[in-house]
Amino acid sequence: MEADQRKRQVALLSVISNTTLVVLKLAVGLAISSVSVISEAIHSGVDLVAAGIAYYSVRTSDIPADREHPFGHGKIENISGTVEAILIFLAAGWILYEAAQKIIRPEPLGMAAWGVAVMLLSAVVNTFVSRKLFRVGKETDSVALIADGWHLRTDVYTSAGVMAALAVIWAADLFAPEVDLHWVDPAAGIGVALLIIKAAWDLTRQSARDLLDVQLPGEEIAWIESLILQRKPVVKGYHQLRTRKSGHFRFVEFHVKVDSGMTVEASHRITQDFAREIRERFPGASVTIHVEPCDGSCGPRCLEGCLLTEAERGAAASRPMN
Repeated sequence: MEADQRKRQVALLSVISNTTLVVLKLAVGLAISSVSVISEAIHSGVDLVAAGIAYYSVRTSDIPADREHPFGHGKIENISGTVEAILIFLAAGWILYEAAQKIIRPEPLGMAAWGVAVMLLSAVVNTFVSRKLFRVGKETDSVALIADGWHLRTDVYTSAGVMAALAVIWAADLFAPEVDLHWVDPAAGIGVALLIIKAAWDLTRQSARDLLDVQLPGEEIAWIESLILQRKPVVKGYHQLRTRKSGHFRFVEFHVKVDSGMTVEASHRITQDFAREIRERFPGASVTIHVEPCDGSCGPRCLEGCLLTEAERGAAASRPMN
């Protein structure tokens, strides 16, 4: 419950900060006719929508499994991340269009100092909020919060770029008014759009992969395999190790081979120990383990995870089944 509350609090903080930045950037961008500042306002607007989706998803993804959703609601976080990525792609397209129009029909830029100030404020605020999102997202394994953190981290970089572009225009207006550098503003807007597209692509890969039930990362699978190997010689082998992830929930399934004379109670205790240790390493994991008797006759599927030597397989095969 404490982790859920922390997730909701930091997601709400992102909503509040993005709302404030959208209003400030849009007001300043319209006042000084800056396409780069307006594009940043749109960027923050997309971040606001993303933050709202993230807030909804962290409130919903932890709802316990029910009859209609026996595997829980964890994929809501993955769906939200994918939707956020689509919104970012659309925003980037709009920014590219507006920047191109400004290059074709350039307009003078006034009061660039205001743009510098609001971009500096945006970079500072988003640095603070994104750090909190990353920290809580990693501690709670929340795809939605980490995705939202990447949104804001991208906004930090783009805000810095726009701030630098506006500072150049501001300095030129003060010290070299005969030099026309107002094209730098739409050029910065194009740079913002390209960075946004890169962030959207990374977010799409991160969020959508779990919708296709991709297996857990290699290091996590290796840890599960090492856990099984630690139970040798009680466990004679394993096969059909399957894993997937739904939001921050993990699903682990595998078959284990044990001595054919082992009691049901003893074999059940082994599965309980495995499940307990996996859940200690991955809180909230759903673990399904199927126990099979080992008679030493390994088929191709079983042979891949067999933990017996040739001599042990022969001895098991010659032992009568109970």
